[in-house]
Amino acid sequence: MLAELQGQIERITFSNEETGFTIAKVKVYGRRDLTTVVGNLTAPTPGEIIKMRGEWVNHPRYGEQFKVTHYETQTPASEYGIKRYLGSGLIKGIGPIMAKRIVAKFGKTTLEVIENSIEKLAEVEGVGKKRLDMIKKAWSEQKEIREVMVFLQSHGVSSGYATKIFKHYGRNSVEVVKNNPYQLAAEIFGIGFVTADRIAESLGFARDSELRAEAGILYVLNQLADEGHIYYPYEPLVEKCQEILQTNREIIVKAFAEIAVRNKIVIEDLNRNIEEFRENYKAVYLAKFHFSETSLAERLKTLLKAPKSMRSIDAAKATVWVQGQLDITLAERQIEAIRCAIDGKVLVITGGPGTGKTTIIKAVLRIFSEVGVDILLAAPTGRAAKRMTETTGHEAKTIHRLLEYSIQKGGFQRNQDRPLKCDLLIVDEASMIDTILMHHLLKAIPADTTFIMVGDVNQLPAVGAGNVLKDIIDSDVVEVLTLNEIFRQAQDSSIIVNAHKINKGKLPSLKASDGKLDDFYFIEQEDPEEVLRITVELTRERIPRRFGFDPVDEIQVLTPMHKGVVGVGNLNQELQDELNPGEEGITRGGVSFRVNDKVMQIRNNYDKEVFNGDIGRILRIDSVAHEVTISFDGAELRYDYADLDELVLAYAISVHKSQGSEYPAVVMPVLTQHYLLLQRNLVYTAVTRGRNLVVLVGTRKALSIAVKNDKTQKRYTYLRYRLSG
Repeated sequence: MLAELQGQIERITFSNEETGFTIAKVKVYGRRDLTTVVGNLTAPTPGEIIKMRGEWVNHPRYGEQFKVTHYETQTPASEYGIKRYLGSGLIKGIGPIMAKRIVAKFGKTTLEVIENSIEKLAEVEGVGKKRLDMIKKAWSEQKEIREVMVFLQSHGVSSGYATKIFKHYGRNSVEVVKNNPYQLAAEIFGIGFVTADRIAESLGFARDSELRAEAGILYVLNQLADEGHIYYPYEPLVEKCQEILQTNREIIVKAFAEIAVRNKIVIEDLNRNIEEFRENYKAVYLAKFHFSETSLAERLKTLLKAPKSMRSIDAAKATVWVQGQLDITLAERQIEAIRCAIDGKVLVITGGPGTGKTTIIKAVLRIFSEVGVDILLAAPTGRAAKRMTETTGHEAKTIHRLLEYSIQKGGFQRNQDRPLKCDLLIVDEASMIDTILMHHLLKAIPADTTFIMVGDVNQLPAVGAGNVLKDIIDSDVVEVLTLNEIFRQAQDSSIIVNAHKINKGKLPSLKASDGKLDDFYFIEQEDPEEVLRITVELTRERIPRRFGFDPVDEIQVLTPMHKGVVGVGNLNQELQDELNPGEEGITRGGVSFRVNDKVMQIRNNYDKEVFNGDIGRILRIDSVAHEVTISFDGAELRYDYADLDELVLAYAISVHKSQGSEYPAVVMPVLTQHYLLLQRNLVYTAVTRGRNLVVLVGTRKALSIAVKNDKTQKRYTYLRYRLSG
């Protein structure tokens, strides 16, 4: 039989907005000590009265707890409860101090005053017109959000998502959800098909409804795009949709036809003469990817055919001249690359670290600057652009900034109608550019411009869909200069030497240190718990003490996995506790953010001009304004609490998220439990992220598996063949 309890929430120990799972301390009527309550609670707030039904359980580590199965909340009646309620951060504009002042003025009638005579708050010290307007708006929104939450909660939606839904649709929230819950998956970040499907089921939508099948297909295609695919073969895709949706083939096939008619997808018969494609090979694209891939191919071919805008330069004389200007001696392949840049139209320069790519860029810039041509430099990320600026002495911009992205004006402002003004465009870290971004870049490049792509094709491909640089190289329509000679000055770096060994399928040198400082170390350990301990110790103490690197700003822990003992999640929790202990700031989605935490943006936010993979530090957490202020490369950006799901802790990040970045020191666990992710290009990418120091912790067996595994996960793209005709 279920027990019944009633009491007042004192504090929230943990709350996961995605699931609603909460651990709270409750002052239960009739009990002297606080009671630990666990269960799925919607928007629990300190000070609220909560009536609960559930059962007592005994947790092996945390002792007696009350596990809630049903509950209802009431607004508090006592002055103490009202103070806790208002001071909990529920209402923007009212923090703990202001709540104390308001309750001191109005006592038990406080909530009634706010509801019916809110103007009276101006009588309280510190409540001016600006704050009063903020409180009015927040109270009104909170009431509406509560109404939406009551509806959504009854259909299994957590408080965090309810807030997002309300922010997006406002008063229409309930109507939108009732009419088409699957709309949420397409339009609200963080709400996927699975959540939308759960809501739809509780609202009575049939599992074999056309609406569900159509939304399910788009969900599966988006999931596949997240894995890097531009399209997916029709038959395997139908099978995947059947498996995920648990519905029959006829409904799915009909849904394919319907969303194709509405131009949500494109189904294309690909060239069957190509060896890798079997007979009757049909490819299914999300419409935006099909348009981007076909447009990209056409524009690159146009660029290749069009004459150059620049006057003719004698390449032989120019290379002799530039070596004198820069006081260097160029290698044969570098001279060849400069000749191609001068005489050619579109060029790819690819090679690993220490092979002289930067020297080529500097020489090309010096030559073209001398003859007065317009030059632009760009890179996919802020960090890569900053590094390009530092190494070349010429300003480099992110591609988004170069193309003048504006959320207010609706997208990239540079395009075929308003192209870039340049005779030469050089883009670094080109392996990171996905299909959609390259499509937008090529749209904005004038046909007579010389276009040079520089990158390391052996690194992991772009985080976004496609494999653009590799496809361009494999198409054989663009001149490609591959640099593989390590220059003498780079041969002194064990990082560079070992990176090239890994790239050739050879194990890096793992000899024990003879006491001299090196820049590459391997610490052998097979127990995951010990690997975790060593990784934390290296970051917190050993590397800072021996090499002088700052543990937060200059040391980056990279890992192949998200889950597990040495996955991103657990490593971040351990490193946060060691490197930034202290009081909890704000908890969102099960993650606690504190002042001074190192965080990473995980989606492109064009409004704030901060992008997927950018790393910053938390400067302030304002519980009154419900805002977190974060510094990204000196720019201070404010995040509303509801937008914190765009951020994760970044003491440890995945190798994929490290692309385009370089860190003074890198530490990475390498264990056989990472088996599925142990690939040569992953370890190679991780090692090449370290500028001055790389430390691998794990087993030789795991490292050997990775180095031997050059079978990278296939990405379905057709760009190579569109380019080659």
